[in-house]
Amino acid sequence: MRTIDDRIVHELNTTLPTASFAGKIDAKQTCQELYKSLMEAHTSREMMIKTCIAQTSNVVKALQEEREKAENDIALLKQLRKEQTKVFNERCRVHYKPPKSQ
Repeated sequence: MRTIDDRIVHELNTTLPTASFAGKIDAKQTCQELYKSLMEAHTSREMMIKTCIAQTSNVVKALQEEREKAENDIALLKQLRKEQTKVFNERCRVHYKPPKSQ
């Protein structure tokens, strides 16, 4: 979903004319279309990320509710810990790596 971001310089170089070809292509229209594509990609990616976060949060919330109902259920506690660790790692992996467990 980051393809357009990763290739923006290439896209600009291949779609915008040099000074010698400026009359053959409408640079304003080309830039406008590229900007629209870029904004659509950003919006789409943001929606997908928010959906993913919401779904993951719902899973963790449901497991927490189950845990409150059955506080001594070891299997449930393990599942909850696994989901919480997964969410933590997804959100923090770039910023912090916890030490390995003994």
